[in-house]
Amino acid sequence: MNLVDVARAAGVSKSTVSDALQGSGRVAEATRERVREVARELGYRPNSAARSLRRAGTGAVGLHLPQTATRLDYYMRLAFGAAARAQEDGLDVVLLAPAGGTGGPLASRVDGLLVIDPEAGDETVHGLLGAGVPVVTGERYLGPASGPSGAVVCDNAASLTALLDHLGARGARRPALLAPAGSSAWATALRETAGTWGRDNGGTPVAVRTVPFAATPAEAEAATRRLLTEEPDIDAVVCAPDGAAPGVLQAAAALGREAGRDLLVASCVDGVTTRGAIPPVTAVDLRPTDYGRACAELLSDILADRAPRDAVRHHDWTLRTRASTGAG
Repeated sequence: MNLVDVARAAGVSKSTVSDALQGSGRVAEATRERVREVARELGYRPNSAARSLRRAGTGAVGLHLPQTATRLDYYMRLAFGAAARAQEDGLDVVLLAPAGGTGGPLASRVDGLLVIDPEAGDETVHGLLGAGVPVVTGERYLGPASGPSGAVVCDNAASLTALLDHLGARGARRPALLAPAGSSAWATALRETAGTWGRDNGGTPVAVRTVPFAATPAEAEAATRRLLTEEPDIDAVVCAPDGAAPGVLQAAAALGREAGRDLLVASCVDGVTTRGAIPPVTAVDLRPTDYGRACAELLSDILADRAPRDAVRHHDWTLRTRASTGAG
């Protein structure tokens, strides 16, 4: 399948197909979308090597994930979404080692970078931002700026507020948060929101306990046991880290608390562990596959000069209410 085949099926010229798929030229948006749809239906894939020669690039973008990402469902789904979207524009995705591949040599190997949940104090992130290629971050980078950077962001303060409001509506009066450690925008927003929600709602402030950014169920269980032993009036626990909420359920059961009745349980990240838990856990669905696609799309648009390097786009989330909070 080649450009001529796509052009014939779409009823346009070969040059129009080329411009539409590369995001260049003066092609009407309706035509661009029709060409891309026809290309998808025909299974057309651009020749990455030839395209790279035409634009003097590598035809690849780098993807940097947090060090704990490989065991978390959220980041794996995000990575697959990013890879699928990049391939639609003829870009390969290179997964970068957590502590390597920074600095000048990187610019000769990739055309741009996706940096997901960057930590402000991570020296690797500093190097990536200074590598000399366009960078899109998944969530804002809160560290010292070292160059223009686009971003795709979620309103994490709003998502935690929605969770806490839901718990309040279900009767919780003394909620707690197992908050993620670290200096990412996500972790920072959750801790700050927990600190203000109680006061803003005229009640007792949320009890906050810090756990690792990628806490395991065992770590969440231990933290919940300590929390409920020290403060038995806690009637709701929100677990931030992906995949750790079942540990909260285990701690509740061990202490004679029934999830969904005398202890409400929720998670800041939805996934297979929250959906499959007994009872299923109320959670924020961050739609990671779509989030990865949005990050890759913004970087592709920046590379094709369809968006400025400092563009910021927003990604929506959904609250999934389930039996762990006596709902759904």
